[in-house]
Amino acid sequence: MNDGYRDLFVSASDGLRLYARDYGPLVSSATPVVCLPGLSRNSIDFHDLALALSQGQMPRRVICPDYRGRGRSEWDQDWRNYDVRMELNDTLQVLTAAGIENAIFVGTSRGGLIIMALGAVRPTLLRGAVLNDVGPVIDAKGLIRIKGYIGQLPKPRSFHEAGQILKLMSDAQFPRNSQEQWERIARGTWREQDGQLVPTYDPALMKTLDAIDLETPLPTLWPFFEGLKSIPVMVLRGANSDLLAATTVEEMKQRHSHLSAVTVPDQGHAPEFEGPLISIVEDFVLSTEQAAARESSMSR
Repeated sequence: MNDGYRDLFVSASDGLRLYARDYGPLVSSATPVVCLPGLSRNSIDFHDLALALSQGQMPRRVICPDYRGRGRSEWDQDWRNYDVRMELNDTLQVLTAAGIENAIFVGTSRGGLIIMALGAVRPTLLRGAVLNDVGPVIDAKGLIRIKGYIGQLPKPRSFHEAGQILKLMSDAQFPRNSQEQWERIARGTWREQDGQLVPTYDPALMKTLDAIDLETPLPTLWPFFEGLKSIPVMVLRGANSDLLAATTVEEMKQRHSHLSAVTVPDQGHAPEFEGPLISIVEDFVLSTEQAAARESSMSR
């Protein structure tokens, strides 16, 4: 185990090699947690959260997959396979290989969409869900901004310069981020290879956004969100988010009686799991687990 996690490699249904970070005890009475990253991000985003959950007062297993074409998973020769349906199937393959029968899920942006899809196709997997700056209605402004940089970022010469690039691009959404924080985010955006910094994702990922017509209203996902009604859900929204509107969060609260909402100040899309936000997620995981235990004892 290095840096608190094991490397887990799994074959996708089409033979592509997938990667996940595997934290904590392999056997534990505590409910495992599965963390799913954003569109172009990867498992590194959850490192601090995964350490807290896997080494806390109730040590639990935490699985953090990299989607195909991101992080340490293999790139797909066909960019059309970079879609939610394929990533949903890949996630199921990873969980099957890891022996995870049910879990509490944490999903940032794209990861939240996959959680909602899981609720439709494999509801028994879900014991609770944290949706990080994502909901059934996606604001086109956010997608337009994301489309403007995926696969098109300048090539930095150092992680210091990489952090400055990200600051210049997103300072309005994260006005209080320090240079150290920007550099940490940059290490999930670029990696070192042959003495140079290269993207941690397949640049062909941008083609999936090119295929979306942002001039027409995006379809809403309320039917998928309805599939989460039977489990506790927490939605996190960056106060400066341009992807998840406050009005959408209010409607989510009206439609889901067991939903809690947290607004993260001075953050945009998507809030970083650090400091107080880690404690908030830890508390949600524990309360979800305790509620499930009470429900189970009452049904006996």
